Amino acid sequence: MLSRAADNLFWLARYLERADYIARVIDATQRLSALPRAYGGAGTEWESALESAGVADAFHERNKDAKADEQGVVEFLVFDAGNPSSIRNCIDLARTNARAVRTALTMEMWEGINSAWLELRRFEERRDKDCVTDLEELGRFLSFVKQTSLHFDGSSNRTMLRNDAYWFSRLGLYVERADNTARILDVKYHVLLPETEKIGGSLDYFQWTAILRAVSAHTSYHWVYRQGIQPWLVADLLILRPEMPRSLTSCYENIVRHLDSLGLSHGRQGASQRHARATLGRLENEKIETIFQSGLHEFITAFIHDNTRLGTAIAEQYLT
Repeated sequence: MLSRAADNLFWLARYLERADYIARVIDATQRLSALPRAYGGAGTEWESALESAGVADAFHERNKDAKADEQGVVEFLVFDAGNPSSIRNCIDLARTNARAVRTALTMEMWEGINSAWLELRRFEERRDKDCVTDLEELGRFLSFVKQTSLHFDGSSNRTMLRNDAYWFSRLGLYVERADNTARILDVKYHVLLPETEKIGGSLDYFQWTAILRAVSAHTSYHWVYRQGIQPWLVADLLILRPEMPRSLTSCYENIVRHLDSLGLSHGRQGASQRHARATLGRLENEKIETIFQSGLHEFITAFIHDNTRLGTAIAEQYLT
């Protein structure tokens, strides 16, 4: 496979996974911001959405002295053409990458991506005509974005040959998913809870619950732990539990597996395989008590940098 085609497949999966994640973050933030003031915090929910998406600096640079409120943040995260991580740009770039490798995709995969792009165009046309975004209509659109990601994920697993195209697509998905899971954990622990609130209070409970729902892990949490929401157990589920599909450990098990498949196919291993195995080894040997003692924020920051370095290693080994 040409490195250019591999790059298209890698980023196609990353952009769709990112669009799904942004839609989930907006859903969770809307639920948090709608809490009664008896449970609500200091109004940091929409700032936390920007931090979770990794675009807080870009937002404030674009909107000098502007407060991060619902209207401004939703506009920036969903529609803004100048925000590389907006849902609009993610879907647009995913389709561009898909068109470049159309023959490597199955019909089901292409139809899902193209339908999402067409729906985005229709939604933007209605929005421009009405000059207002109806919250109910926005909710339907965000649900459609999540369904698009699920359709792409399912059709990839059920219809693609297990070859280079599949492995590069899966690598992009899991590298992006690991980054997203880490970011939402870090934002909750260090941005969302106001300094005046205590850990374990009612606000803390509702925020952790929203985070679990954002990553479709609320039911899984209760299946695994069978007790009330506890911060260290949420972190344990999303970092160390291999049976949780969005956990960091699960993501890296899949990354290692697909990199090994590429290594066997090409007849040689490289820096990306070594890096991924080392990261997985550290995750498998970690204990949640140790992570909290040394600092969750410090652990997550180191992981995000490490995950970025893996993306660079994959690019240097296969995509350039």
